Amino acid sequence: MLTAASIAFGILFLHYGYFLFTVYKGLNRLTRFPEKAESKKYFVSVIVPFRNEENEILNSLKSIENQNYDENFFEVIYVDDSSTDNSLKILRGNINRKNIKVIEHNDNSQSRAHKKKVIEHAIEKSQGEIIVTTDADCTHGNDWLTSMVNCFDEETGFVSGPVEFLPGESFFEKLQALEFAGLIITGAGLIGAGRPAICNAANLAFRKSAFYDVGGYSGNLNLSSGDDEFLMQKIHADTNYKVKFCADKRAKVFTKPAPDLTGFYQQRKRWASKGLFYKNKKLVISLILIFLFYFGLFLFPLFAMLMNGKFWLLFAAGFVLKIVTEFIVMNKGIKILYNTKMLKYFPAAEIFHIPYIVIASLSGLKGNFEWKGRELSR
Repeated sequence: MLTAASIAFGILFLHYGYFLFTVYKGLNRLTRFPEKAESKKYFVSVIVPFRNEENEILNSLKSIENQNYDENFFEVIYVDDSSTDNSLKILRGNINRKNIKVIEHNDNSQSRAHKKKVIEHAIEKSQGEIIVTTDADCTHGNDWLTSMVNCFDEETGFVSGPVEFLPGESFFEKLQALEFAGLIITGAGLIGAGRPAICNAANLAFRKSAFYDVGGYSGNLNLSSGDDEFLMQKIHADTNYKVKFCADKRAKVFTKPAPDLTGFYQQRKRWASKGLFYKNKKLVISLILIFLFYFGLFLFPLFAMLMNGKFWLLFAAGFVLKIVTEFIVMNKGIKILYNTKMLKYFPAAEIFHIPYIVIASLSGLKGNFEWKGRELSR
């Protein structure tokens, strides 16, 4: 059994190594942006869906009101997703700009895809040539909108932007900040390599025409999650437009990590619930092989204790190779987008990584999770 496991695990690591090499190669291909760039004057619609964000909504509003983008060339549409707290009242009582409005979408007749329906409703009401989406629990630097829009040219249909977890005070929050940076870096590298797979809805931009060209969110309205990745993958696969990553720190969006382990588990279970439903089956197979690599690292200590102590050698070899290859990619990506100080949490994150990937992936298969006070199915 040990020999068979060694061969199988070796194949899985070769695949994972090739995956990380692809990410690293893509990071090297990302376009760098000058310190000062002339703002492109597309008319932009910023769409901010929200549900039960009374504690964060004013921070979002303030950061968007402070954008350096010409006020005559963008509108902001906050769209309420059936909030049960005071978010709507607080927001309406504090808007001071004519280009910011609030609409409502109160449809609780469905058990899935609430956020997709909310965004579609806002897009129908929008005037922008470019749609930018972000979340109501996020804040933005003053150059955020300008930096995202400057990525567009006539050949570009979709832009994914960087997102950063505010590190907070606790060790767990700092650990999340690094781990989340790894997800953003992976998504950026895959886009740079011409294989867009993952992105984050907190910081996206796309042409409205491209959205309608691919049928919007049709084809995945049976899934609660994935308003970001499914759309990016469809624009890449079904149009001639380019997908880009905005590798500009000024384009960064900031949000808070999960407050505790339960919130983290629900968040990652929700993210994992959509992976098997990607249209690109090669991508699905690749994700399954990566999961099996992690699953092997998860099982080998148990096998070593229960069956054969030599499984410790297999675990050690795989874990060391994982640390070395992932550090090379993380170091590269963090230098582009983040602060290298966060790398001091890398060893702890590597240990945490293995059980969380396995548990979240297996839990995501069930497709049930909690989000903003709703019990949702996939």
